[in-house]
Amino acid sequence: MKISACIKVFLTLVATCFWHTGNSQQYPDSLIKYLGIAAKNNPLVLQKFSEYQASLQKIPQVGTLPDPELSLGVFLQPMELINGNQVADLRLMQMFPWFGVLKSARDEMSLMAKAKFELFRDAKIQLYYDIQRTWYELYKLRKNISISEKNVEILKIIERLALVRFKSAPTENEGTASAKVPVSSSPAQNTSTAASGMQTMSADQNNSASSISGQTSSSMQSSSMGQASGSIGLSDIYTIQIEEGDLENNIALLKNRQSTVTAQFNSYLNRPVSSPVYIPDTITIDSLDFSLIAVSDSMLANNPMLDMLDFEMQSIDARKKMVTRMGYPMVGIGLNYSLIDKSNSGMAEPSMNGKDMMMPMLTVTLPVYRSNYNAMNTEADLLKDASSRNYQFISNSLQTEYYQAIQLYQDASRRVKLYDNQYTLASKSFDLMLKNFTVASAGLTDVLRIRQQTLDYEFKQSEAMADFNIAVAWLKRLGNMEIGIIR
Repeated sequence: MKISACIKVFLTLVATCFWHTGNSQQYPDSLIKYLGIAAKNNPLVLQKFSEYQASLQKIPQVGTLPDPELSLGVFLQPMELINGNQVADLRLMQMFPWFGVLKSARDEMSLMAKAKFELFRDAKIQLYYDIQRTWYELYKLRKNISISEKNVEILKIIERLALVRFKSAPTENEGTASAKVPVSSSPAQNTSTAASGMQTMSADQNNSASSISGQTSSSMQSSSMGQASGSIGLSDIYTIQIEEGDLENNIALLKNRQSTVTAQFNSYLNRPVSSPVYIPDTITIDSLDFSLIAVSDSMLANNPMLDMLDFEMQSIDARKKMVTRMGYPMVGIGLNYSLIDKSNSGMAEPSMNGKDMMMPMLTVTLPVYRSNYNAMNTEADLLKDASSRNYQFISNSLQTEYYQAIQLYQDASRRVKLYDNQYTLASKSFDLMLKNFTVASAGLTDVLRIRQQTLDYEFKQSEAMADFNIAVAWLKRLGNMEIGIIR
């Protein structure tokens, strides 16, 4: 017996180990892993990063001199000159913009690249928040489904108890009626003597009539009570079945909603929408790790969108400097080389006959048409004004969003404590009420009410925890606190 018991314990331990191993292999995912997958595969984040890399390639495009110009002219018939015959003409020219134009152009493109990087950073931080928010939404849906299914099971148990009470109700009524019949149908024991005469007989007849009337009334009352008891039990069963139908419909709606949110979650990870998403049965309260004042300070100091607009305004200033210097003349330095053959005429000097000619050249542009330069300056001023107004708008929106996140954070924190206590009290009350219901000392309405409160508090408790974690993620997103995954 001891050996068989040891074998059973050993097999149980082995099965438990295999179960834990299987679970760890079946559910290797976690929220942190999902965030890492999304950072590598999300199309929007990859798009923003590609745009940033593309903007870096614009810096060398605008920071170099224009291509030199090389022109070659060949005479079909050599041109006769004093010192020979000119055969071809070769010209090389290099244009130089005004001082500071290239530097301003490089500064503009460099600042625009930094703005693109801030857009990439904002998209990544927003992605982290969206994944956490959607993941907790999935948790709330699955918790609601689980609680609703548990609710259906409890209703089925209550329905079976109600059926037992409904079937036993007529038997109890019949037993009560049969117990009352002998008492109510027995005649009065005060028999009259012969000397009582007609008055005594009349009194006996009156007593008999009242006894028969009492018997009939008692029997009708018992029958009425039995019918009422049967009617109430049947309506209770109908009420339970109605609630079961509502719950099953609610479960179906929640599962449809779960499919939609799962598809949205998988789209963030750029994988098939039907891919399974692992959600634990319980979650823990996340910690903020920093003060709310730090969130408020970091929100305006390190916000990617505000930094992007700041770089954009700096790039507009660099563009304005470039446009101003573009209105100055451009200088071109070149060289003209003429190929000359020897001439057979005697007019040419022997020392110069057939000698090639080289001529340095200088070219200057004359920017006399000022309308285009004035328009570019006005455009830069208007763009800077628009960026400044957009900066103020985003700053105001962030402050409003900050107070909304604070409200959610504080409300969720309060609800977590409240519903934890309420759920504990409701669970104890429900256990007591269910025990009283089994011994027919409590009504079904009270049991259903307490049961509904218990399950509502259980769901509200998990919902408050999820909302608290969403608020923490929201505050981290506002404070631009990136999760240490892949930066």
